[in-house]
Amino acid sequence: MSGVARLHSVVLDCPEPKALADFYAGLLGWKVADEEEDWVTLAGGDRTRLAFQRVAEYVPPVWPSAEHPQQFHLDLTVNDMAEAENQVLALGAVRHEHQPDEGCDWTVFLDPAGHPFCLVTG
Repeated sequence: MSGVARLHSVVLDCPEPKALADFYAGLLGWKVADEEEDWVTLAGGDRTRLAFQRVAEYVPPVWPSAEHPQQFHLDLTVNDMAEAENQVLALGAVRHEHQPDEGCDWTVFLDPAGHPFCLVTG
């Protein structure tokens, strides 16, 4: 069975992307694929990606608590953005009203429970 998209990366919010990326690189044996001040991406040998993004005033999750729940978002690769958008909307997603960078190769949506995820072309 083929789906609408393929997993592109899992992104974790954090106060210090480089420090958290270094931890996971050591834990998983993965290499840094991309590094910017506010964003670091690790890549596994099978094209699996784990990314870390800086969040101002980051509040860590408290598990298992609903007050500060665990949070992350998925980046999902699609071949055709327009077709994929129609399909995810039909599945119950909502295109988020705030798109941080119009004209880029990704679009932000909310799943039926309100969790953000991005469709990425390429």
